[in-house]
Amino acid sequence: MLAATLMTATAMAVYGGDILPHSNPELFSHFVGISDFSGFAHSTSPQGETVLVSPEIPALADWNEAIVSWNATAPSGSYLKIEAQAISETRHTRFYTLAWWSPDNQAFPRASVSGQQDADGDVLVDILALNHPAKKIQIRLTLGGKPGALPLLKFIGVSFCNTKITPELLPPNRAAWRKTMATPEYSQKHYPGGNGWCSPTSLSMALMRWATLKDRTDWKFTVPAVAAGVLDHNFKKATGNWPFNTAFAGQLTGMRACVTRFSDISELEDWIAAGIPVIISARYDLLQDGRPDDFNGHLTLCCGFTETGDLVINDPWTDIRVERVQHIYKRENVRRAWATSRNTVYLVYPENVSLPSDRFGHW
Repeated sequence: MLAATLMTATAMAVYGGDILPHSNPELFSHFVGISDFSGFAHSTSPQGETVLVSPEIPALADWNEAIVSWNATAPSGSYLKIEAQAISETRHTRFYTLAWWSPDNQAFPRASVSGQQDADGDVLVDILALNHPAKKIQIRLTLGGKPGALPLLKFIGVSFCNTKITPELLPPNRAAWRKTMATPEYSQKHYPGGNGWCSPTSLSMALMRWATLKDRTDWKFTVPAVAAGVLDHNFKKATGNWPFNTAFAGQLTGMRACVTRFSDISELEDWIAAGIPVIISARYDLLQDGRPDDFNGHLTLCCGFTETGDLVINDPWTDIRVERVQHIYKRENVRRAWATSRNTVYLVYPENVSLPSDRFGHW
């Protein structure tokens, strides 16, 4: 059956031979990671594509939002279609198309899919948003391209969220205080056409840090190269599609990347204490007092904490003629700004690094 990697401090139960935590109706969010696809049903489409359908994946609590991210290596001319179906006690929704993804973006343009709203829900660029809570999800993956040159799946991540629940505030992990990781500082404003490049700029900083630490030249990418590699042809904020950014990192040999949601800044501290920076989705105007209202999303790289628990953040929306990319943002400001994305993060790290203890099943 499905191999799901879930590390949590809660009690455990067995599902289909795999270990999953007991359900908890009060969960704000939780994550299921899949790296073994032997339990998926295999078939071939009339077009010669390989189609993989997962078993029904039980969530630990009712959910009304899901974000699916993926890591796959794919040769030129190949593509991956990602679909998801929500399952409640009374009905199955149809399969919604979450993305058409291709690494080279030429023969098969990379795009999210709009216009799918129905009585059950909708796809909001990178989020499957339901009108009524569900208990399970089923994933369908279509791998296409030239014969013998199909994508190779490495990992699928599903982040579930119940937006009706407010995540609890947690005691800080002071092991991260006074710790700031040396990280490249890039400004999206430095590049022509870079106004919408906060996500690929943050991702480029994270990848360059790992490339330097691990001496991996194949992980080094300029900001324009990352922006081109995450482009979403159907999203007006063309480079801000969350799973497209993690898919870019996750296609690299030895790299893992996913989109998930945390409960609190305390979990960011867990990752910083472990030496791993985290990309967070947090509104720019709320990060610092006095900024004019800006309701657009914004991505930054959290790379440390001050001695009092404020956050050290590389903010790509910085005029480097005036100031450094690295800023110190007040803890409460970050909490409010980050809450607008329901505490969404990109986790980007080499597959062989030691991860922090997963206290709540979020990675």
